[in-house]
Amino acid sequence: MVSAIVLSILAILIVLPAGLVLLSAFSTDVPRPGNITWNLTLDSFSLIATPEVLGAFWNSLLIGVSASILACAIGTGLAFLAARTNIPLPGFVYLVGLMPMFLPSYVGALAWSTLGSPVAGLLNIAQRDLGTSIPLNMYSIPGMIFVFAIYYSPYAFLLVHGAMSMMSPDLEEAARVHGATQGRMQRLISFPLALPAIMGAALLTFILIFENFPVSQALGTPGGVNTLPTLIYRLMNTSPSRGNESAAIAVILVAVVLLVTWVQGRIVAKRSYTTVSGKGVRPKRVSLGAARVPAFIGVLIFFLLSIVLPVLGLVTVAGQATPYLTSLRQLVAPGGFDLSAFAGVFTSPRVLDASVNSLVVSVTTALIGVALAFICAYIVYRTKAAGKEFIEGVTMIPLAIPAVVLAIGLLWTWLILPVPLYGTIMVLVVAFLAVQAPQGYRGIAASMLATDRDLEDSAVILGASRFTAITKITAPLMKMGLLSTFLLLLMLSMRELTVPIFLNTGNAEILSIAIYDAFETGGALREAAALSVFYVALMMILSYIPRRLVRA
Repeated sequence: MVSAIVLSILAILIVLPAGLVLLSAFSTDVPRPGNITWNLTLDSFSLIATPEVLGAFWNSLLIGVSASILACAIGTGLAFLAARTNIPLPGFVYLVGLMPMFLPSYVGALAWSTLGSPVAGLLNIAQRDLGTSIPLNMYSIPGMIFVFAIYYSPYAFLLVHGAMSMMSPDLEEAARVHGATQGRMQRLISFPLALPAIMGAALLTFILIFENFPVSQALGTPGGVNTLPTLIYRLMNTSPSRGNESAAIAVILVAVVLLVTWVQGRIVAKRSYTTVSGKGVRPKRVSLGAARVPAFIGVLIFFLLSIVLPVLGLVTVAGQATPYLTSLRQLVAPGGFDLSAFAGVFTSPRVLDASVNSLVVSVTTALIGVALAFICAYIVYRTKAAGKEFIEGVTMIPLAIPAVVLAIGLLWTWLILPVPLYGTIMVLVVAFLAVQAPQGYRGIAASMLATDRDLEDSAVILGASRFTAITKITAPLMKMGLLSTFLLLLMLSMRELTVPIFLNTGNAEILSIAIYDAFETGGALREAAALSVFYVALMMILSYIPRRLVRA
């Protein structure tokens, strides 16, 4: 019975939205209240052969592949420097590898749009002041690749850093004994052994970049660069809405993601990469020699490009007294720079409401998400309940469905279901639960697998009910795993923009939507920049909570 209830909940959260997108792609009408038809047709797929869709597809593919390669190169390089070398301040290098996560990718894109706009970008204005003329245009494919690579490199950094930190030194020592140089050993032994982590990072970054809507909208749309997510969004917002064609393009997005996942699995399956044994020996650090200082300078340059310049750009835009900046000298002139926009952010009822809504949505999502993930993981790993394999499979479905696709299905789902959630912040909670189900489940499952069930069973043998044993024994033992998953879901909910864009009605605005709307309107650029700085500060505070709780 419990399995049936959980499967029913997951079906409403995940399967129904995905099914509605698939149905819409092959039918003549989009799902509406009282209007779900089964008039099947392939007419919607005729749009795929048009130059507009093909151009958007090749743009998405080019940006996804190029940015993933660059992001993995950056993340792998930083991971290698932090985990395996004698670079100065390795703790700082580790922090630099993670810090771009403090800026959601769309905030980074908006920051770089203020820096690299072809006409009014701060860096272009600075060049005119200095008499140089190196063209910088972030509203282009190279600009989008640059921003994607910077703000998705932490995913590669985390995965590769873990692999390199745990790598056994046996094969490297064997290579040294046989006369291999340091460079040859790293090229033929160390990095190939980390290939599963690198390939996993490449797959993850490609999927996230390929499906990303906010960055493509912020940088691609002004430059006339179409991608599949921006094309889907535009089709959904035309009048009348072209939902069937949007769903057909969404099916292509899912197909590409599944194909890339299959290819990655085939590549990794060809070899064995096992190096971690029971010896407990850590790999030796590589001496960088004369490259030690240049490598650290490279880390500082990345820190400058990923954090310092974007934040300074946002602060500058928020503080400039005139919207028409032609020279940076205007900022140091009397009355040329003021921080009143920040005061407006802190006193604005709209910002206060959006902040409260964001926190309510994020905390509620994290609490319910952890509880649901715990129940799912417990059924799968601690019971013999019928249908438990289906629970794990359904929970992982959103990994194969881009967020922009699932967002469309969620929109239609909560329009047709006779539940008054659409137009409230609770619909965002439900949507976030669906999108983030795999992350929550995997976090709890890993912790549960690491927790021996003997103590729980002993409590039951001694007379405790199963519920009491779970709440008094198992849950406290999994405290850190539960806390980590809670904070992960909290941060993901705070960062999410794609799903709220499709479900937003203006009745319950959250911070990510407030920033996006402010930048899109253009008339409130200072307020939007100030709000972005406030948002980044809030994200950094939330990211600091885990360390404080762990110390406690």
